Amino acid sequence: FITGRIERLQQDVKIDVLWTAFPLHPETPEDGRSLKDLFAGRPINIQEMLAHLRKTADHLGLPFGDRQMTFNSRRAQELGKWAEDCGNGDAFHKATFKAYFADGLNLAHMPVLMDIAQSVDLDPNEAQTVLETQRYKAAVDRDWQRSRTLGITAVPTFVMNDHHLVGAQSYQDLTRFVQTNIGQ
Repeated sequence: FITGRIERLQQDVKIDVLWTAFPLHPETPEDGRSLKDLFAGRPINIQEMLAHLRKTADHLGLPFGDRQMTFNSRRAQELGKWAEDCGNGDAFHKATFKAYFADGLNLAHMPVLMDIAQSVDLDPNEAQTVLETQRYKAAVDRDWQRSRTLGITAVPTFVMNDHHLVGAQSYQDLTRFVQTNIGQ
């Protein structure tokens, strides 16, 4: 849901955005995991967290549904790399966010990913082949390694010229971050 701010920043400041895959709960099984199970034993109020996320999404005019599950996003990340190479990366990422955050769809399931690909004018048969052959596995592995090398532990994290800004930031803070680091 950070995409609304990023899209605005791209227009206002004229920057290019490189999406980097991050290993967010890679141990999540294919059928997903409840948020209650994911955060068990940690001092996190799930309802408060979801209310905060919903408020942020509402502020940005982005859809946000009643999430109860988390799903493994590895396949979506691999397909996202392919979509970027096809020139549909931003549309694919936006559709994936909507499918996950608003519709609560399982991004580990192939039919869901084929539907998302088709929704942004990508060939679902080719998308399936990309996933079955793991054509973009190495690209995602490199992104995951880059995340570890840079010490990234949360999403979203914005990186520019070796500087980091972590978390869902206001548009003003993102603008300040870019303007401070653009010439370095």
